[in-house]
Amino acid sequence: MTRWQGIYCGPPPAPDELLLRWNLDPFALIVVVALAFAAGRGRAGTTGSVVLAIAFLSPLCALSSALFSARVVHHLLLVAVAAPLLALARPAPRPAGVGLPFALATAALWLWHLPAAYDAALGHMGLYWLMQATLFGSAWAFWRAAFALPHGSGLGWVLLAYLSMGMLGAILTLAPTALYATHASAPLLWGLTPLADQQLGGLIMWMPSGLAYAVWGALLARRAWRATEVAQ
Repeated sequence: MTRWQGIYCGPPPAPDELLLRWNLDPFALIVVVALAFAAGRGRAGTTGSVVLAIAFLSPLCALSSALFSARVVHHLLLVAVAAPLLALARPAPRPAGVGLPFALATAALWLWHLPAAYDAALGHMGLYWLMQATLFGSAWAFWRAAFALPHGSGLGWVLLAYLSMGMLGAILTLAPTALYATHASAPLLWGLTPLADQQLGGLIMWMPSGLAYAVWGALLARRAWRATEVAQ
């Protein structure tokens, strides 16, 4: 086995050891600190940096080795919370097309949740970081472009992004069998069958994730309302 093989954050933890499984990997620390420095000291940047620290450094990282549902929470924190916060912290200087960033973010989300790609990424640390970089980077580019559109007109794109997330979640929730070999046995330690764990993860994607998109949609709707008031 090479140093790149194996599950990032180590083997799946048992419930009684989870709180001890903080991730102090120097590479992860460098990534989080570098992104925090790039985000600046504003409220959005600081909050986004804290979310990244929770995703990569807290016991959530280890829990996502065991449970697909925890991995979904991890991914949601990246693409629907940290990425838009950091996009607000470093806004685009001028409006640009949203279509390409949307397509790239959607492709990254769906492709990395294909069973073969997902299992490969969870079993190889280089692929794991490629997964994280493409999910976060494409989401950041999408949110930055959507927020830069004038008068809150990015609202429709935010709705499309949620529909893409929700559709993937619905497919995973309604799948008749467990799809991910990585989580074939670890969920049993947590009182879940692999299928129940997958259904829970899909349900989180399908419904609760909408809360994050609703917040950003409300932000853009407020901008649109203000633009209408100014026009009048």
